[in-house]
Amino acid sequence: MIASLEGIAADLDGVGLDSADAREVAGVAGHGRAVLDEVAEPRLLTGDLWTVNALLERDADVPAISGVLDFDRCLFGAPEADWTIRMARAKDDGRTAFREAHGRLDRSAAVRRSRVYAARHLGAIRPERHRLGRADAVREGYGTMAGLLAGLR
Repeated sequence: MIASLEGIAADLDGVGLDSADAREVAGVAGHGRAVLDEVAEPRLLTGDLWTVNALLERDADVPAISGVLDFDRCLFGAPEADWTIRMARAKDDGRTAFREAHGRLDRSAAVRRSRVYAARHLGAIRPERHRLGRADAVREGYGTMAGLLAGLR
């Protein structure tokens, strides 16, 4: 996770964006790495699993994923660190079946760890927002990151 945060900071530098907050998150995460090390069974996280990146079985009675595409954002970690899981947790609706199939999340996960994960997501989408010319979203991301950092300090 710390290496991922450092890589994100380097990506931000590479596109000319301020990376100070991402570097600070990496530093704070490094100092409190025991919280991250509590993850006893890391899983492969796709980082970008959504409908266009999932292949479905053609003849299945119910939708069943038969393949997954686009692993440029994958890493090993806690399921709650995955973008897809974060988005699935955002609403309590028909995504229940997805959560059941993927495995229930450990609801006792440290708030601190979840803030690090959220900061990682924010940092990772910043270059994409910049590339798409979404200056308002880039600025908004800095504000959101500042709030996460305040909770991590």
